[in-house]
Amino acid sequence: MLKRAFVAPDPGRRRLRFAARAVLGIGLAVVVCGLAGHSLVGAVTGGLAALLALFTVADATVRGQALTTALLPVAGVPVLAVAAGLHAHPVARDLAFLAVVGAGVYARRWGPRGHSLGVFAFMTFFVAQFLHATPGRLPELSAAVLLSVLSAAVVRFGLWCYERRLPPAAVPAPPAGTGLARVTTRQAVQAVTGAGFALAAGQLLSGQRWYWAVGATWWVFVNTASRGETLVRGFRRVLGTVLGIGLGFLVAVPVHGAPVPTAVLVAVAVFGIFYTAAVSYTWMMLWVTLLAELLYGLLGVLGPGLLALRLAETAVGVLGAVLAVLCVLPVTTHATTDAWIQRALRCVHACTEQAAARLAGSATADPAPRVAELEQLLGRVRLSVAPLVHPLNPVLGRKRRARRVLALLDDCAREVRGLVAVAADPEASHDARLAAACWRVEAAVEALTESGGERVTPPADAPAEPALAHLHGLERALADLAEPLRAPSRSPLVGA
Repeated sequence: MLKRAFVAPDPGRRRLRFAARAVLGIGLAVVVCGLAGHSLVGAVTGGLAALLALFTVADATVRGQALTTALLPVAGVPVLAVAAGLHAHPVARDLAFLAVVGAGVYARRWGPRGHSLGVFAFMTFFVAQFLHATPGRLPELSAAVLLSVLSAAVVRFGLWCYERRLPPAAVPAPPAGTGLARVTTRQAVQAVTGAGFALAAGQLLSGQRWYWAVGATWWVFVNTASRGETLVRGFRRVLGTVLGIGLGFLVAVPVHGAPVPTAVLVAVAVFGIFYTAAVSYTWMMLWVTLLAELLYGLLGVLGPGLLALRLAETAVGVLGAVLAVLCVLPVTTHATTDAWIQRALRCVHACTEQAAARLAGSATADPAPRVAELEQLLGRVRLSVAPLVHPLNPVLGRKRRARRVLALLDDCAREVRGLVAVAADPEASHDARLAAACWRVEAAVEALTESGGERVTPPADAPAEPALAHLHGLERALADLAEPLRAPSRSPLVGA
């Protein structure tokens, strides 16, 4: 786990820049709130708003990111007003919280922008509970949100917009469907059900910190699309919380809210959240837990009892999410995995087609965006297959086959990247054999994605010409995928 978090590849140092910019942006937001005369509660609200603005916005283009960032207060401030206004009305507050949970999850059907706005709305309500926001504090907290989002935007789009020098990120569209066949609709129902359980059970544990359980349920559903993914994410959340509480006993409790060391540790925790988020949810949760402990230290309420309560509330929240995904409109791991693998395979063919057209002399063919899309799709495949390759999965045969599928898909991606690199060479010439090789790739993809397709055997020769060599390797990997994906004598890896 240590290796995965700190030795994982960081091409272009994007994770490092992402984390360093977050520290700068959040630091600026807190300073601005302080200069505006806000209290500690206002500064904490502003810091958390800036964190969300820098963390959740993930549109494909810089312009899209700027628009989504500008819309965050539009989603968050009204929710903050509702949360503060219902502070003295527990039943109405709880119902409103569940409505925000459902709307926030359902909003994911509109892609990254819907996801960002849904997360910001939920977390605004959550922060209002965290800080016991009342109507009297609403003007200060609203101003803190506006100032902090603006500060984060200044840093992200003005001082340090490294995305301008990068190609637009490929963001896979969410799975299609209508009504309850749409994954986001099912998850919205599941999230409300799980959050309702967590809210009730959390209040039995603590009348003041019950919202921790709802928060745990919510975050277990983020970036998941099946019950297997949700179960794995729940396990990692509990593990990260346990590790974070252990670290809190060593670091946060002894500091006990002292301003200077707490500020330094908060910066370290923020950096850790952003740096590890892309590679390890467990490590990210460790840093999130430490950050919460440090903030409670600043507020003067941190102690061993509070840490034990946080673990209990987290466990209750995860249990709520698990019960919901198992019992309410379940989305199977196999069906989700099959959908993502098929999309990745079709993208492999599209990459090959564009590269071949480029080699044939087409001035409009550009395989680069397709390669970026393929990387995103393979990331979703890995996330979907994670339950099958998890160390606690007792079905060893399926685990081996899932690992085999991942390895072969990685082989496909490597050959595609090599082919695209050859096609980018202006001196690369078209070989008449490319058309036949590309046809075989198309046939191999159809065999894997269409029911009843015939397996295509790659040619036995290993051509020396670079483009053909990559196509040959791609054909072999696609042909080898047939066995672990289709194995008729055993339970299938995917739902084909």
